[in-house]
Amino acid sequence: MNDSLVIIPTFNEKDNIRLIIDAVVNLPKPFDILIVDDGSPDGTGEIVKEIQAAGLPNRTLHLIERQGKLGLGTAYIRGFKFAIEKGYDYIFEMDADFSHNPKDLLKLYEACTTGGSDVAVGSRYISGVNVVNWPMGRVIMSYFASIYVRFITGMPVNDTTAGFVCFKRIVLQTIDLENIKFIGYAFQIEMKFTALKFGFKISEVPIVFTDRTRGKSKMSGSIFKEAFFGVIKMKVDSLFKKYVPA
Repeated sequence: MNDSLVIIPTFNEKDNIRLIIDAVVNLPKPFDILIVDDGSPDGTGEIVKEIQAAGLPNRTLHLIERQGKLGLGTAYIRGFKFAIEKGYDYIFEMDADFSHNPKDLLKLYEACTTGGSDVAVGSRYISGVNVVNWPMGRVIMSYFASIYVRFITGMPVNDTTAGFVCFKRIVLQTIDLENIKFIGYAFQIEMKFTALKFGFKISEVPIVFTDRTRGKSKMSGSIFKEAFFGVIKMKVDSLFKKYVPA
């Protein structure tokens, strides 16, 4: 079995799913893939089943189908539990829309295998602002959102909302996944914050983030509202919580 699993949550990604799977499969290092599909009405799940039936050389393609759009955070939690159960050592989060370059999986893997990191973050903001095809308003909002999160939480992470991440299995085993509360993009903040609280080492790997060219964005105002107000509650709650591994 390969030591690495890439978790890709999907909802209506029929235009991207074959391409993203092919891109991961063609990397020089083998990565197994888990698609967590939230009942995509466009047939994303059916396309994954077709690829499974055809078979992938030296790779395993898993599919978890859920009923309805249940949120990014719960999709990853489901994937994390699957990865732990199957014994993967390195577990990755990655989007299906090519905003994350699959080739950068290799850099995240290296950061955790030979670089001494427990969590490696594909960072848009570690070396300037590396974002392509985003409107300036969204770039500014994302950049200052990370500054805001760092100010509230004290996290020494430049890209706190990044969704391109590699976790060592021990991190996911130590964090009580049932207690991760956020389901939108604030989920990414909570996972990093909790990992740091347990004493794990986080490093940032510079990447270039490219906005999707196929399919529709899942971003919404409620997602930013959750992140803006949620981090304050998360920080306050942490003051009364002991982070002791089970």
